Amino acid sequence: MTQRQNEKTRMVPVPTYAIVPERDVDKRPVLEARHLGIEFGGLKAVEDFNMIVGRTEIAGLIGPNGAGKTTVFNLLTKVYQPTSGTILIDGKDTAGMNTVQANKLGIARTFQNIRLFSNMSVEDNVRIGLHNQVKYGMFSGIFRLPAYWRQEKRQHEQALELLSIFDMQDMASVKAGSLPYGAQRRLEIVRALATNPLLLLLDEPAAGMNPHETEELMENIIKIRDKFQIAVMLIEHDMNLVMGICEGICVLNYGRIIAKGTAEEIQSNPTVIEAYLGKRKGA
Repeated sequence: MTQRQNEKTRMVPVPTYAIVPERDVDKRPVLEARHLGIEFGGLKAVEDFNMIVGRTEIAGLIGPNGAGKTTVFNLLTKVYQPTSGTILIDGKDTAGMNTVQANKLGIARTFQNIRLFSNMSVEDNVRIGLHNQVKYGMFSGIFRLPAYWRQEKRQHEQALELLSIFDMQDMASVKAGSLPYGAQRRLEIVRALATNPLLLLLDEPAAGMNPHETEELMENIIKIRDKFQIAVMLIEHDMNLVMGICEGICVLNYGRIIAKGTAEEIQSNPTVIEAYLGKRKGA
């Protein structure tokens, strides 16, 4: 090849492992995980994990218990540092970052086990999530200057607006620990949203919810995606929820991806069925 021909030919990577919604094809992915892996004492908990999440996609990460799903979330949010691979959030490499830096970059999450400040009010829990948006300095805070009070008023309004997503604005002064289980789950989602993420990770958001609450949750996840124009990625064992709202689904087993596709493709995939139900005798 001549130098002239080489200059005219532009080679670009083609991530063949990716599927994204058509509406996101011309936008930069919010998440790119490339050959991600982590070892604990020589045991590979996650190996060669590749995934792209579109800008406004609702994605699912599913698999049997112990498959490595929460470990993947811990890697993406920098709770764990990967042994191998790369994580890009909005095109930026998160190598060497901690959880706070990753959050400021645009990734927020909820947990399997609810982690609220139980003795604080509902509003104060949300306002903790708004810490990234504090704009007054220490001097204004100490002496309660006008900039401090303007910011306090703004954060109060923002907290109530976020709580209204789940019709929880009237609970603003209630202690978080006194809320029913389902309401605590919803509050944790609101607090994560308060950090203004590009990608919201939900770890078993429907756990402990009754069918009516789960149906409402499905509607609200879609509403959150549409209102904030963000991506949502969830781990969930409730297959009605997963198949009902997830556009792209990734299936893990023993720390490795065994399938990717749409809900229809995943439901009929024999490898996925075997992973969940076990291999039939004589098969």
